[in-house]
Amino acid sequence: MEWQQTIAAYGAAWQEPNAEARLELLNTCFAENGRYVDPTADVTSRAALNDHIGNVLTGSDGTVELTSQPTNHHDVVHFTWHMTGPDGSIYVSGHDFVHLDAEGKIVHLAGFFGDPEPLN
Repeated sequence: MEWQQTIAAYGAAWQEPNAEARLELLNTCFAENGRYVDPTADVTSRAALNDHIGNVLTGSDGTVELTSQPTNHHDVVHFTWHMTGPDGSIYVSGHDFVHLDAEGKIVHLAGFFGDPEPLN
């Protein structure tokens, strides 16, 4: 799979409210035992990520959207995103760094909330 398709499927999974449909998207883009980490979560496997996404979407009543064109080099991809509430306000934004396996699936994703603090 091309890395652009991987990231598009991953982004679509974060917009999919139906757990079965979301898992189908994750089957195409996330390695079976891939690992997802962010400041609030550390999950391993497609099923665990599917549950995590469902909990975030249900608990926040928000939607997650990619906000940049993904960029890549070697087997690493970087992109930005934000979560918006029902009124359109931005709850949180962040950066994701993705490591792909030989099949082009996400084997490790590290998400960060917000931007790094500037140097003084």
